[in-house]
Amino acid sequence: MRFLEGIDLPDLIELDDDLVIQADNAEALPRLDSGAFDLIYIDPPFNTGRAQARTQISVMPDPEGDRVGFAGRRYATTEIASRAYADIFDDYLGFIAPRLEEARRLLASHGTLYFHIDYREAHYCKILLDQIFGRDCFLNEIIWAYDYGARTKKRWPAKHDTILVYVKDPAAYHFNSDEVDREPYMAPGLQTPERAAAGKLPVDVWWHTIVPTNGKEKTGYPTQKPEGIVRRMIAASSKRNGWCLDFFAGSGTLGAVAAKLGRHFVLVDSNPDAIDTCRTRLEVLMDPADQLQLTA
Repeated sequence: MRFLEGIDLPDLIELDDDLVIQADNAEALPRLDSGAFDLIYIDPPFNTGRAQARTQISVMPDPEGDRVGFAGRRYATTEIASRAYADIFDDYLGFIAPRLEEARRLLASHGTLYFHIDYREAHYCKILLDQIFGRDCFLNEIIWAYDYGARTKKRWPAKHDTILVYVKDPAAYHFNSDEVDREPYMAPGLQTPERAAAGKLPVDVWWHTIVPTNGKEKTGYPTQKPEGIVRRMIAASSKRNGWCLDFFAGSGTLGAVAAKLGRHFVLVDSNPDAIDTCRTRLEVLMDPADQLQLTA
């Protein structure tokens, strides 16, 4: 795996190895070759109007500690790391449009874009994507539903994100349902024993938990997405040894999943905290020789 910084970007970035790039994606994307990617997944800032932040803490037993636990036992908390990024844009579509145009150029003729957004901007982005890709290239609106966090009593609590799926060529896109994980039938008694045991292909509503607080995936990066939902995209819409791109890389979930599924990846992010998180996360998936190359 290679690591590039913005000041060292060549005019043409060769795809000869998995790649992590610390740079503004507006600077990096034009340097990648057209049609190089089977799949592009992006989880850009959602334009929530506030900073996204997450702080990791360590908790140790301490009779004078600031936190009270079970049976009155006291614990001291220590901040390990705090990661944050701004999520405020005066012109969100003006920000995202040129990046989506680059995404279309970078997709192979059989390629697919998965655009992850929330309810604040999804309808605006759908219209923009129709303009850039063409309405006939719209494949799916996937709803990722989860059940975690605070619940308002003033309206229906918002517990889903939207993933808009567009293809480069509606007559030639790659989609392999045999690679996708199966789900249990809601009424298995209505199926044959063989079908019930095999499970069903997920539909366009995905029930999947967020990254568990104490789970193995947890990196501490704000808005980290679970590997399970990204795995479905990569498995269905990319080929073995094909290339996948995420130019809002965040915690590096796409890279981690691509590596496990035998795909190559390019990750781009301008946030140093994101790049540090990606490096730490991906190092454990590489052999010792690759680790030396990454830190060189």
